[in-house]
Amino acid sequence: MSNTEMIALLLAGGQGSRLGVLTKNIAKPAVSYGGKYRIIDFSLSNCINSGIETVGVLTQYQPLELNAHIGIGKPWDLDRMNGGVTILSPYMKEEVGEWYKGTANAVYQNIHFVDKISPEYVVILSGDHIYKMDYSLMLKEHKKNKADATISVINVSYDEASRLGIMKTDADGRIVEFEEKPKVPKSTLASMGIYIFNWEVLREYLVKDNEDPNSDNDFGKNIIPSMLNDGKRMWAYQFEGYWRDVGTIEAYWKSNMELIQRVPIFNLFDPTWKIYTPNPIKPAHYIGPKGVVKTSIVSEGCMIYGTVRNSVIFPGVFIDEDTVIEDSIVMTNCKIGANSFINKSILGENAIIGDGVKIGVGEDVENEAKPAIYYCGITVVGESSYVPDNAELGKNVVIDNFVTTDDYCSLNVPSGKSVFKGGVCD
Repeated sequence: MSNTEMIALLLAGGQGSRLGVLTKNIAKPAVSYGGKYRIIDFSLSNCINSGIETVGVLTQYQPLELNAHIGIGKPWDLDRMNGGVTILSPYMKEEVGEWYKGTANAVYQNIHFVDKISPEYVVILSGDHIYKMDYSLMLKEHKKNKADATISVINVSYDEASRLGIMKTDADGRIVEFEEKPKVPKSTLASMGIYIFNWEVLREYLVKDNEDPNSDNDFGKNIIPSMLNDGKRMWAYQFEGYWRDVGTIEAYWKSNMELIQRVPIFNLFDPTWKIYTPNPIKPAHYIGPKGVVKTSIVSEGCMIYGTVRNSVIFPGVFIDEDTVIEDSIVMTNCKIGANSFINKSILGENAIIGDGVKIGVGEDVENEAKPAIYYCGITVVGESSYVPDNAELGKNVVIDNFVTTDDYCSLNVPSGKSVFKGGVCD
């Protein structure tokens, strides 16, 4: 594959509202994952490992942290004179400007970027999934089938199928029917949000879609059904590896916990398919004389004087003596005091936990304010928030970002309750 035979357009503008406070101030692809990465690292690493050297990253929602993380693309070897990584944000065009109205519209608004490079093929990616995939093998199948579009699919359970875009194929793998979130699925082949298109064909459909005032300007709802109705050659590419949509608190927590199994089903230690990310300039982690770490990931710059079990600990975390952390995710630069207990929780970046604190205790009651987000027994403390000495937080409790001592109505926050910035307790 030549350097510009296929380029990648990475959709990274999503809010990820089902992740609650974790995405209140940053885009979903910028959320931390696996002890040292951010979610977008996986798609970017897949690109460079697949031989794709030109990547456009389409951003929109809260892009500051994401843009800073990507920079000029050096960790992924995408800091190139020709090609490399380009951040594509919405911008003013002549007299008017507009936000990206949907996934297809985001690509439409950047037609000029693709035209300038003039690739034969374009791979459209989502920047919010955890997986390893060689896009060059998918392109090989695309060429073999003389396809106009190839959609990567994965087998899911029948229950999951109703929440996804579902493909029905013939015996040869050609797509004969597509349904977006069907109530009664006719298949369990779900779209992974990974598409390879012949650029000239896709360009035509993007222009036509933009001219339709009734369109949602979405690949799943509009572009793919339209191409299928017109009889275009569309094929499914079956993916067999690990793939996770970490778009909910539960899915995000579970995927991180899968990394610490004795034999992880998703191997981050594979030297043949490295996941690249900017590395923090921190010393090696230190385990104190009373420190205990079991079945956990502990990153650079951590100082562990307490006990850590079945947890993922990001860089620069400090854990004081006689503190126990289990089944939890502790993000970068958190500070946790002495004699505390933290169970099945997610602590956001720069959170500070006082002495004698208990988090994730009591009965399992879904969150009263946002039951659709916080319902699976996981307590979440937001970015740069403070939990005072001797506080007790139940299960499915959420502490907003940047919460201070003054924002608490009580040191006892029962299961299912919330503390929001501004002293609002629910």
